Amino acid sequence: MPVSSDRLIYRPPEPGDAARLFDIYSDPETQRFNPAGPMTSIAQADALIRTWIEHWQQHGFGWWAIAEQAAPHRLTGFGGVGHYDYLGESRLNIGYRFACDAWGKGYATELGRFALQTAFAQPGIERVWAVVRPDHLASIRVLEKIGMHRSATLDDVPGKPPSLVFVVEPA
Repeated sequence: MPVSSDRLIYRPPEPGDAARLFDIYSDPETQRFNPAGPMTSIAQADALIRTWIEHWQQHGFGWWAIAEQAAPHRLTGFGGVGHYDYLGESRLNIGYRFACDAWGKGYATELGRFALQTAFAQPGIERVWAVVRPDHLASIRVLEKIGMHRSATLDDVPGKPPSLVFVVEPA
């Protein structure tokens, strides 16, 4: 069931979203800070969508398919909160990825605030984490704007500087 914030509409992902996910995740610019690089096949997008759908089925929340309220039938990004493996430790992680034409509009911040509000409304959620590459300054600013603070580093990319780990607890 779709929900919304000021300018965005959020709904659970569907198998038919894989093509748009691939459009966004195969763009080298949207993947500039992703050590794995851009997606290279629609099969990868299908697999990721299936993973997100299974997360929703298991937990009742997860990553959303996101559209602008002004263009509800065109997905502009994906994001939300979901369980993520921190080198063998599962943590509730916030993440997002928007198409380049959505950048600079404050959508990541709007999503982040809404995702945290939604996460902390779930019973038993005590904190949410985020992992960001140390040179991804725009994403670091978003995490700080939504009330997260740096708590640690995570040596998760061999041969590269450790990622920064951010955390937030309910107010």
